[in-house]
Amino acid sequence: NRSRMPRVAKADAKPRGRMTAYAFFVQICREEHKKKHPEENVVFAEFSKKCAERWKTMSDKEKKRFHEMADKDKKRYDTEMQSYVPPKGEKVRGKKRKHTKDPNAPKRSLSAFFWFCNDERGKVKAANPLYGVGDIAKELGRRWAMADSTMKSKYDAMAEKDKARYEREMTEYKNKGKLPMMTPQNMTIMPKKDEEMDEDEDEEEEEEDGDE
Repeated sequence: NRSRMPRVAKADAKPRGRMTAYAFFVQICREEHKKKHPEENVVFAEFSKKCAERWKTMSDKEKKRFHEMADKDKKRYDTEMQSYVPPKGEKVRGKKRKHTKDPNAPKRSLSAFFWFCNDERGKVKAANPLYGVGDIAKELGRRWAMADSTMKSKYDAMAEKDKARYEREMTEYKNKGKLPMMTPQNMTIMPKKDEEMDEDEDEEEEEEDGDE
């Protein structure tokens, strides 16, 4: 058996990838949760789900600091990548095409839980001013689980109404993008090209010469 040589850290190691605003949000949520509950074993899948639910209900103002962190990290990454020279044989990935969302597209419908969070988030923050974003998300999830059927049916109705609104607006939005069907009423007769008109004139002249 050949003895393997220990790996040596490369001086020209590729820069660490940039983090998104949401990634910073999840990271801080985990840090806050770990400080308050150091002995608790966190199930990442469940924790991640709660973070995603909380993120969707946050206002732009609440998300601002995470976007600022992401912008700062992007500048760091771009600066480091400028001086990075990939080793031979390594392909440099091209920039992915960014999917541009149409600002005129209808706003997606919210679930019953999100409508509940919109109403309860302010109450949770007022009752627990020291809570971090992770704690607020956890408390909202707990309150939703404890809510009775009467309360949940109220938000279910709001979600159904919003879903119908979204489907209606989406149908109208898609129809706007369709081209009108060609019918005799809306067909426009295109003028002939100069060459075609010249050919027609030549044919008429030949017919006149033949008649003579």
